[in-house]
Amino acid sequence: MAALLEPPPPFPLLPPNSNSTRPIPYNLKLGRPANSSNKPALLLSLHSPTTTTTTTTPSCAATPEQPVSESPDPVPGTALVRTRDRRRAVRLAWEKLVRWSRSWRSKAKTDVLERTNKVVVLGGGSFATAMAAHVANRKAQMEVNMLVRDVQVCQSINSNHCNRKYFPEHKLPDNVIATTDAKTALLGADYCLHAVPVQFSSSFLEGIAEHVYPGLPFISVSKGLELNTLRTMSQLIPQALNNPRQPFIALSGPSFALELMNKLPTAMVVASKDKKLANAAQQLLACNYLRISTSSDVIGVEVAGALKNVLAIAAGIVDGMNLGNNCKTALVAQGCSEIRWLATKKQNSWGSSWIRGAT
Repeated sequence: MAALLEPPPPFPLLPPNSNSTRPIPYNLKLGRPANSSNKPALLLSLHSPTTTTTTTTPSCAATPEQPVSESPDPVPGTALVRTRDRRRAVRLAWEKLVRWSRSWRSKAKTDVLERTNKVVVLGGGSFATAMAAHVANRKAQMEVNMLVRDVQVCQSINSNHCNRKYFPEHKLPDNVIATTDAKTALLGADYCLHAVPVQFSSSFLEGIAEHVYPGLPFISVSKGLELNTLRTMSQLIPQALNNPRQPFIALSGPSFALELMNKLPTAMVVASKDKKLANAAQQLLACNYLRISTSSDVIGVEVAGALKNVLAIAAGIVDGMNLGNNCKTALVAQGCSEIRWLATKKQNSWGSSWIRGAT
């Protein structure tokens, strides 16, 4: 220690065996030049000045060196700002992708909504009216024809733009037209929305079969099974039209006509054996308040939708009898369990396994 406390030599040190007269800084830690890379920590060290005019000051390292605390963020909330910036960048990128996709579909003439000029809706009930209004709002230039049987409903839609029987306070879009003539309604239609009750569908379709184009895609929103025959709509429509290859799409999901008219958030599913047809129906119907998923399990979607209606009616009965939420919750849980049990059977009475069906 005494040797380490001695002051540095009064003369500049030169490297051994060197003819240079230029002094180099000298580190008294280990007697090596100050620019050496290997500098072990010592208890006490003296550093020679870099110039001859400055004085040498001892530095003590008897205590462990305290870690240097990082300086706080100069701008509070910088991390939050960065997160918002990243979210904004992702949102802008997604909007660009959507615009590019629409532009590409338009140029390639694959945008279903762009090339759809006429849609016919079969039925004049509440859900038929809601679907007609929804499709008409998707494109102002699209012609939406409602094929109805009630003459008064037809007159109220054409004269007052409202269905006085079901939605007297909701105005329908101007491009919704009602008619009782099947030939006029179906002529030149690109899609057909079937909203006739299941029990009357067979006789209704048989009466208009001669006016139906064989390649006209049918989007069925009717839920349930036909009594006695237990036929689903995917079986009933082709048989009633005498066309086994009639394009068919099943549209199902928890939805109320009034909420659809009020443009409240709704989720539904379209199912078709033809993937391109299901995607086309999705593009035609999906919007910012209606989410449409696709599936290839037609039977599963139809049967699960019918069973869902049974549960909904039973839940309404529980509410009407004031049995409480506990009873209603138990009813819904048991019903979902039975639907799940039926869905996981390898073969059902329809000769198909429909695990992927949606309610």
